[in-house]
Amino acid sequence: MIRTQISLTEQEYKAAKGEARRLGISLAELLRRSLRGMLPVSDEPPWMRYAGMVESGDPQSSQRIDDLVYGQKD
Repeated sequence: MIRTQISLTEQEYKAAKGEARRLGISLAELLRRSLRGMLPVSDEPPWMRYAGMVESGDPQSSQRIDDLVYGQKD
């Protein structure tokens, strides 16, 4: 691990310490987890994290993606 130093306001510090205590983890672990949640998982564009999250229930939806995304044309 690489050690680093950050500056927090007193309010941020107290809130973070309280949340760490509530979760039963150290302040350092709380900050690591928070940072991991903000960083991209890979080099893919951030929007790729959401690929495959929506299910239409239609097994043919990939063939009619425009209809699925934009709605059917009248």
